[in-house]
Parts: sequence; structure tokens; C-alpha cells
Amino acid sequence: MRIKLVVLLSFFLVPLAAQERMVVRLDEGWRFIKEDITSATDVSLDDRQWQSVRVPHDWAISGPFDLNQDMQFVQVIEDGEKEPKLRTGRTGALPATGVGWYRRKLHLPADQKGKRVYVEFDGVMSNAQVYLNGRYISGRPYGYSSFSLDLTGLFSFGKDNVLAVRVENKPEMSRFYTGAGIYRPVRLVSTSSVHVAHWGTYVTTPQISSGKAVVKIETSVENFDEKVDKVRLLTEIYDKEGKCVARTSSVRKGKEQPLRFVQKCTVSQPSLWSPDTPILYTAVSKVYVEDELCDTYRTDFGFRTLKFDKEKGFFLNGERMKLKGVCLHHDLGPLGAAVNTRAIERQLEMLKEMGCNAIRTSHNPSAVELLDLCDRMGIMVQVEAFDEWKMGKCTNGYNTLFDKWAERDLTDLIHRDRNHPGVIMWSIGNELREQDAADGGKVAQFLTDIVHREDPTRPSTAGFNNHWGAITNGLADAVDLVGFNYKHFDYVNKHKEHPEYVLYGSETSSAVSSRGVYKFPVRDNWEPWYNDYQVSSYDMDYVPWGSAPDTEFAQQDDNDFLLGEFVWTGFDYLGEPSPYGDGAPSRSSYFGIIDLAGLKKDRYYLYQSVWSDQPVLHVMPHWTWPDRIGQEVPVQCYTNYPKVELFVNGVSKGVRTKDASAKFTRYRMMWDSVKYEPGEIKVVAYDDTGRACEEKTIKTAGQPYQVRLKEDRKQIHADHKDLSFVTIEVVDKDGNLCPRDASMLFVNVQGNGILKALCNGDATDLTSFSSNYMRVFNGKMVAIVQSTDLAGEIKLVVSGERLKKGEVTIGTSGN
Repeated sequence: MRIKLVVLLSFFLVPLAAQERMVVRLDEGWRFIKEDITSATDVSLDDRQWQSVRVPHDWAISGPFDLNQDMQFVQVIEDGEKEPKLRTGRTGALPATGVGWYRRKLHLPADQKGKRVYVEFDGVMSNAQVYLNGRYISGRPYGYSSFSLDLTGLFSFGKDNVLAVRVENKPEMSRFYTGAGIYRPVRLVSTSSVHVAHWGTYVTTPQISSGKAVVKIETSVENFDEKVDKVRLLTEIYDKEGKCVARTSSVRKGKEQPLRFVQKCTVSQPSLWSPDTPILYTAVSKVYVEDELCDTYRTDFGFRTLKFDKEKGFFLNGERMKLKGVCLHHDLGPLGAAVNTRAIERQLEMLKEMGCNAIRTSHNPSAVELLDLCDRMGIMVQVEAFDEWKMGKCTNGYNTLFDKWAERDLTDLIHRDRNHPGVIMWSIGNELREQDAADGGKVAQFLTDIVHREDPTRPSTAGFNNHWGAITNGLADAVDLVGFNYKHFDYVNKHKEHPEYVLYGSETSSAVSSRGVYKFPVRDNWEPWYNDYQVSSYDMDYVPWGSAPDTEFAQQDDNDFLLGEFVWTGFDYLGEPSPYGDGAPSRSSYFGIIDLAGLKKDRYYLYQSVWSDQPVLHVMPHWTWPDRIGQEVPVQCYTNYPKVELFVNGVSKGVRTKDASAKFTRYRMMWDSVKYEPGEIKVVAYDDTGRACEEKTIKTAGQPYQVRLKEDRKQIHADHKDLSFVTIEVVDKDGNLCPRDASMLFVNVQGNGILKALCNGDATDLTSFSSNYMRVFNGKMVAIVQSTDLAGEIKLVVSGERLKKGEVTIGTSGN
């Protein structure tokens, strides 16, 4: 959903036309303290010594890391544990617990008196309590819920108002990193007394054909003017070029609150939304009293049809396709939980390039920015509401809120997100412990009924890791789509036993890898553990409940009835350092196809070779093994070419084709008995006629010589938000990556920018992300540079001992 934004250059709001809606992002001007101060609501309190911060803000991400901060002694039933054991790094080893206060001044001119005033929070982690001018307004305990509060009765026009927000993160409230504070955007909204309500539009497309489509718009209009008893709503539909292609108008009388309008109109020759053609339309709602325009509200939507078939799988716009999805946690790695649109966009760009077409927002509601980007970029989304119901996984988890808040949290989530064309299903939960409860089916039905009531156009679903229990107690029968977590071995059996189920892999694989780390011997390993707390990038390591990617690929390819899969996970994330955590020095996961810094692991190219249509040729491992001269170093190739030949120092080691008779050779090409000798390896890809199409070479690296930098964008906006991600590599004199280097590098940023974070993707590195120095991990790391509000240049200089320094210049300009 998109509404009109007014960009202001100060903390003060200035009026536009008398009845225009104004929406102002409250990014700047906040004061913050991590301390429970009883006088924080006092309007006269001098908070100048508090920290000055911008919102979105995550107070914990700058660290320091400390494994004592989230040390727990718990039994994780979902991991198959039979008794409690020590857990470290489970929620990221960052200082996310405790109480914090935020304060900010708000001002509206005196001539705005009579307007309605609201404050909108997209997410506050967690247990938010909001005060205005010392008076308690309301609160929201669930940190992932978006909410709006009416300030009108206590707001003083023409004077400064003090907004204060108390935030409290309790220990053991999550299984992974949550972030802390006001981590999603906040807006101040000023409207006429007659206006479209918060999330007040619901746009559906009940009939679509190649020639025309029917648009249904349900709109809630709030009327706080006692003199008004008749309201007219004009709704106009605009295409992507900004041309009005349909309009409808209707009048409602009475004092019903809110007034509910149901309108329909027809659009000729609609362009359909899909991953290949993510075309958006906009419904513009205009509220009139008599002939006076009181409010304008804009809602983006798309034309598309969904079909989930129990035998033939998923259809979008009548065309069958597999869901090639990944699960994503909401943190942005070294940036933490604080929302940044460019950081999310970069993640989605990398996933889209890999061939990914769907996201599961595991295990909670996402930022609105992610959904907006998915709409624009053509990525489908499963929106997930909860990781817990009544039966808790964590002492202070959502189980403490469920009875009072579940209906409202789920309803608000659906109202917020149901206009996004990318959203294709609602997940009511993940791996619920109610799978083992006699009344589990009743709880699931309660939530599914809410989904059907609030949005009958999309199905409900849930992810079941104990599918036997969920089937027995009726939980699986209560949802429209049955998601299996790690049940690749039972898809076919359960399809035969329950042909009425629409099945898919709601969570798959859980392969683990450390970028650039290769372990010997190379083997199919379902119980990896290594004393350096890394795992192998040969992509045969996975947790006991999971599988290698190849196993799930085969199930999806061989069974048309499956809708597709959501891989655990697209990116590494903070917390849950499986297969470690029992006293291990790890603070982030190994599950990602892409590491925490946003650097591609080898596994990325395996998925790309299976999921995408672009030519893929990737060879591994690196070829710098002075400790393995004369020993076997197996070589693997991820490709969608039909034949590949391997050469070691110019000598052919044979041509390989894919062989479906073996587990791993169906989707990868393997040379298991290659003896290491310094020099180079080269793979040459051939088409079906034997013509050489592409080749890749990896050379043995010499001594580290210089730092090489590569920015993802040379020009960014001077808006204090935009980012450039700079990949830092240590290379030899010939420019070859030094793949085992761990040099300590120092990063200096000059000009109109700041160093926002450093990350090397090493789960065991406890150096603060906010530090200006860090070791490279296997020759690489990433520096994240953020603009200021001044246009000009940012110069990044990276240096290390006995290394030639690297430099790059990034331009910044106004919007």
C-alpha cells in the first residue's frame, strides 16, 4: 500500500491545501537511552544527554558480542533434542534485552487545529508503550505488528508535543535475533475529519480475462464531523503510465463508523502481474463532502490469478510454475533489524538473479518495504504471522500474548498486506507445538477462519515439522495448503494417503556451509561438526533433520503435485548457529545460500543452475592447497550445460554429464579423485553438439599483495539512508583471490558518507559490525557505506599490513 508522502526539511509540519492528508516520516530528531527511566514521560525532562538517533533504529546491532548475553539452558524440541542443553549465540549474542526509551518533539501549526492526528508505527521490538505529553496512549506487545494510534485528543496545535515510547525486550522471547527498539519506520499523519481509515482499502480482482477485468474496491471511511451525514467516494484506477483507465463513484449516508463503500469497475485489456511482468496499477480513493475534496488515498495492486491444485501444483495466471522460494529472517545481517530499503533490495536482486521467485517471511510479519519491493520486482510472498501459538517454545515468547492478541495481530497483518499482488498465501504458524496437542486442530481452525474472513482470495497454510501429529489432531485439515518442513522422504506417501491435501515444501534442505571452507574427506554428511566451528562448502553438509539440496530438487522435479519449496535459508541470519550452539563461539547461522555479508556461497550457483534459465558454470574448490600436494582434492561443477570437461594444468581429467542414477550427480558434475598440484584448474562447458560454449579457470594464488575493492553502485542518493556495498578482496600480484587469507584490514571513510558496518561472513567472528577494522574471511569481506544528506563524494580507503591499499570513490547526489 502506498499513500501520499510530504517530504519536509525540518521537524515542523507545514500545511498544504486545507484538507490534504499529510504523511511525514519521523526519521530524525529522536533521543534514545537504554535505561528504564521512570520520568521519561515528563514533558519537561531534559533529554539532551540521551543519544541522538535516527529511526529505524536497532540499539543492539553495534554490539558488543558476548556469548553470555543470550546463554540459555533449554530443550529445543524442534531440533529433535530429548533433554535441555547449553545454548550460546541462539539469538545473536548481542545486547538486545532490556528497556529503552525514545523521545521526540512533534509540532503542527495552530491553523491546523481541527485536523485528526495519528502516529503510525511499522514495528517496535517489543512491548511498546506510547505516551504523548505525559499521557499514556496505548501499546502493542508483539514486536512485528504494525499499528496506528489516534493522538487527536491530546495533541496541542501550535505548540511542541512530546512523544515518548518505552520498549522492553525480555530474555528468552525468541529462537533467533529480533533486534531491539523502533526498528521500522514511524509516521505522523494529519487528515481531515472525514478520511479513509488506516489500511482502509481492500482491492480485489474477482474476474480477469484477456479482454477485461473487474476491480472490486472495499473502502472504509471514518467520519468524525457531526455535521456531515453524506460522503461521496470517487475511486480512479491508473495504469503504470499514470493513465486513468477506470473510475467509479458512490455516496453513503448515515453515521455508521466507519462508512463502508463497496465499488466495482471494469478495466479493459489489463496487464497481468507476474515474476516476469510485475506490472502494478493504482487505485486512487478521493473522499468528498459536498464538492470539497477531504482526503486522497492511494493503493497499489495488480491483476493476477492464483490456483493451487492438489494434483498439478501451482498456477499463476493460468500457467503452471513451481515455487522456487527461500525463507528469509527479517534481520539484514550486519545492519541488524533496522529497516533499510536498499539493503532489502540488494538481497532480492541477488535472489532473483539466482532464479528465486518466492519468499517466505519466516517466522513473522515482514517489513512493508520488502513487500513493496517484491511487488515491483516480481517476487511472490508467503506472509507468515507466528512462530508460536499457546504452547511456547520460549519462556517469554508469543505464547504469553496469544489468547489476548492473536486475532488482532493476524487481522491487522492481513489488512496491512492484502493489497500486495505478490502475496499469495497466509501462513498462520511454523512448527507449532500444538502439532502434539489434542486441540491443535481447533487452534488452527480459529486462525484459518480469521484468514478466510479477512481475505477469502488467498489460502491459509502452516509449516509442519511433525506432520504425523498435525494430521492426527486435525491441524493439517484446518489449513488450505499443507506445508511440510523437511519431509522430502514422505511427500509421495502422504499424497497417496491424503489425496485431498495440497502439498508443498514449506521449509526444505537446511544445508549448512561456510563460504570458501572445504572439508576432507568429501562425503554425504548429515551430522557435521568440526573443531574450527566451520562447515564445508562442498554442499554435502546438512543438519540431521534436513537434506542436501539435491534431495529436494529431485522430489520437486519428480512430483507434479508439489507446489514447490521454500529453502532454509536465502541468507545467513543472526542467531541459531546450527550445527553448533552448545557452547560454540558462533553468533550467526550457516544455513544461508548467501552469507551474512551478502557474499555468494558455492551453493548459490547450485540453485542458480537448477532454478534459472541463464547459463551457469561454477567450479569449486579454490586451488590453493600447499598442505595437500599429492593428496586428493575433489572438484565439483555446478552447471546447466550438458557436458563439462575438467583440465588440471592442461591435462584432461575427463568429461562429465549429469547422471540421475546417483544422488549427487543428477544436479552436479563431480571429479572425486583429482590429485592436487599447484597451477590451475579449468572447466570447459559443451553444448549437445560438442561445441565449447564457456570456460572457467581458477589459479593457485601467490602471496597476498594488495586490497581490491568493488562497489555495487558508483552513485547513491544523498538522503542519509542509501547504501553502497563494497566487496573487499585480498589478491596476489596477478589479481588472483587469496582464498585462505585472514588479513586484518582497516577501513577509512572520507567525505560525505559514513562507514555503516563491516562484515566478513564468518559466523565465529565476534568483532563488532560497527568497528572500522576486521579480518577478511577466506580473502573477502564487505564494507557498507551510507550517505549523509550532503551531495558530493565518498572516498573509501582500505589498508592492511604489507598490503597495497585499495581505494574507491562513490558519488552522492540529491533525489
